Amino acid sequence: MALCGGVGASALPSELIVHIFSFLPDRDKLRASAVCSRWRECLFYPSLWSGLKLRARTGTGTGSGSGTPGNGTGRLEFLMRRFGSFARELQLELDGAAQSGPGDPELGERWREAAHAYLDQVLCLLGHLRNNRNLQRLSLYGDTCILQDDSILDSSYLAQIDHGGKKIKEMQQLFEEILSNSRQLKWLSSSFMLGLVTPCSLASLSNPSAETLEHLSLLDGQLPSLVSTAELQRLVHLRSLSIDFCDFSSEMCRLLSASDRAPLHRLSLLLNGAALEAKPLDGTATEDDLKALVRRSANLRVYLMALDVCSQDLLRVLKPSLPLERVHLDSFSTLVTDGVLELISQQYHKTLTHFVLVRDDGGFPDLSVNRNEDPLVLLAWRCVHLTVLIIHGYTVWSHNLVAISRLRGSNLKVLTVSEESIDFDPDQSVFIEGDPVHNLVKEVSLGLGRVWHPSMDSSVILSDPTQHFHREMLSFSEGV
Repeated sequence: MALCGGVGASALPSELIVHIFSFLPDRDKLRASAVCSRWRECLFYPSLWSGLKLRARTGTGTGSGSGTPGNGTGRLEFLMRRFGSFARELQLELDGAAQSGPGDPELGERWREAAHAYLDQVLCLLGHLRNNRNLQRLSLYGDTCILQDDSILDSSYLAQIDHGGKKIKEMQQLFEEILSNSRQLKWLSSSFMLGLVTPCSLASLSNPSAETLEHLSLLDGQLPSLVSTAELQRLVHLRSLSIDFCDFSSEMCRLLSASDRAPLHRLSLLLNGAALEAKPLDGTATEDDLKALVRRSANLRVYLMALDVCSQDLLRVLKPSLPLERVHLDSFSTLVTDGVLELISQQYHKTLTHFVLVRDDGGFPDLSVNRNEDPLVLLAWRCVHLTVLIIHGYTVWSHNLVAISRLRGSNLKVLTVSEESIDFDPDQSVFIEGDPVHNLVKEVSLGLGRVWHPSMDSSVILSDPTQHFHREMLSFSEGV
């Protein structure tokens, strides 16, 4: 507090105060700005706000956000008015409060408030970015909680709020204006920002940004492809790409294999089983296409999330030449078979590091039935680089869990298994003294070389799959 007046404030130059404040997280910077006018002046130096990571709630209520002291359109408006015109990096996640669509009579009003907030916040954000020529990184994640119907995202819900589509059209125009005004964009990601991106949006990207862009992710779950092969031709320095699996065509794969382009390092693919009827797998990249891509991009690694995809379609998707590093199989009604796990462990034993197997249903099928070896144990044995293993919704026998921990040891950095997925063999329990749960925790902890406990809260594992994909894609593509 001595800096607010007296000798301290007069002795320290503003440049030094700004340097001290540069070590504070964004939330503390905003709090410190309320101390006195001098601090407020120093804290709003542009150099302190080159990057913003924001989370805004689209529904009613409050909650903590990253980079802001709270949530809501008012706080977002304040931050964007201050920093939107010069920030080099901006990351926004919209956190929905409503959990049902407009058909739910009890939550109808809450849904309308959330949908209105979604439109207002997106317009606020884009309106303050439209003249920002310094923008190098733009990452947006939309509110899917209020805009989802039977696992297929549907922006037609917004039309019930935005009559005539005036706000949606304004959003699209602002987004295209930002792309056309940009001069050094390196990272462009828009995930499930419904009503924002159209198949024509990428054509607005300026030629200077087309030369500098290294990461592209355009996803919204709608039927038309948001990334065309023709537009990718301009992005010759692209090193990381995230798209719908069904849009990854043979033509696109051959383009990315061309020798006059920078080699692709990261490819993130989202496959939604609910959309396969309208977007079939027939036109996707073939085995020969993938072989050519891998020859051109020797360091290519792939992240695949399959959402409610039947095993028959998964067997078509899991091609030998696809260098899968991260696999996330998430389902509500479909069942992943032991044959799929067997194929994954055989084909990707040299590259697989992350494996997530989640099923949000009441039953807990046993994948080891009629098998000499449990397929999860075989996966842990064969995939020598496995560092993350997450399981829920399938039976995991306690002795197999111990075997997995011993096979991978301390190299398995994350082993998350829900408590309700774990079962104990009664025949083996006869020969073990004491509490079986306590013995399991002890044995797995010894195998991993650290303290381990089963996950008591399955909701931690059963997160929104689209949000999980977005965040995993960010970490997967960082530093390329």
